[in-house]
Amino acid sequence: MVVKILGPGCKKCHETEKVVRQAIEEAGSSARVEYVSDIAEIAKHGIFSTPAVMVDAAVKSVGKVPSKADVKSWIKE
Repeated sequence: MVVKILGPGCKKCHETEKVVRQAIEEAGSSARVEYVSDIAEIAKHGIFSTPAVMVDAAVKSVGKVPSKADVKSWIKE
């Protein structure tokens, strides 16, 4: 499982990365986290508001910092 955080590096984007990493650790998941900051790559996924979170190929959150509970529900293996 790959969890991607998509964003240019703003404060909310970094907060999203922190929340995602904490949720994965707390859930004991083996999910891999990738941070995508390339605007062209972000746009390829149809994302035009950041931060965004994708789990594998599915967009789970756009334009806000998700809660840890949300992230944990997305990464249940």
